[in-house]
Amino acid sequence: MQVQLVKVVENKKIADKIYKLTLEGSIVNEMDTAGQFVNIKVGKGREFLLRRPISICEINKEEQTFVIVYRVNGEGTKCISKLNVGDMVDVLGPLGKGYDITTLIKGETALLVGGGIGVPPLYELAKKFNEKGVNTIHVLGFNNKKDVFYKDKFEKLGTTYVATADGTYGEKGFVTDIIKKYNIQYDKYYSCGPLAMLKALKNMDSEHIGYISLEERMACGVGACYACVCNKIDGMVSRVCYDGPVYKADEIAV
Repeated sequence: MQVQLVKVVENKKIADKIYKLTLEGSIVNEMDTAGQFVNIKVGKGREFLLRRPISICEINKEEQTFVIVYRVNGEGTKCISKLNVGDMVDVLGPLGKGYDITTLIKGETALLVGGGIGVPPLYELAKKFNEKGVNTIHVLGFNNKKDVFYKDKFEKLGTTYVATADGTYGEKGFVTDIIKKYNIQYDKYYSCGPLAMLKALKNMDSEHIGYISLEERMACGVGACYACVCNKIDGMVSRVCYDGPVYKADEIAV
């Protein structure tokens, strides 16, 4: 983990209120695990007190770049969306515990389930699984057609299904509907998205081992402030930014 000024290589809109930000800097050398995140300092003054936590979507060590995909839903992310090529950004990271790709071996199948802005960290995970010979099946959920992104990228790595709540793209319904409809077979599942989606997925499948990544409001990002805690099954309290955001599904009370 380090703080570093990184350079904006690209910052473009890829869906409704969704932006892809490519950043360049040697901090990428510390990024080895899919599912981790970075904390972005917003603005150049003190107009924004807290950094914005955004998951890492792609890692490219050869080019010394990494990609974050974010949704503009407040003044902070609106400010980030106005960054131009060549601008410098203060980044703290990589942070948190990501997905453990050693949980599957070559020839096994991982089901990757993402909802909305929970989709981005699963792309790097899919790449890493593919690199070690693990098959990946992707089920991506969005509200409607204008929200859909990265479908083409996932399709290059494995079978990909898209569900939209209103049926304007792909299958109408939720990610769990897709899994049931096509009787998708897999060894373990890995997910990230809204709490309701994670809960439905966990309740649907108690047979397979699953891993979930929680989306929580974070302040410090390093486990010091206890602003992003969640409850574990054993009664303990866990800091999502430090102990997570990725957990075994049967560890967390969702």
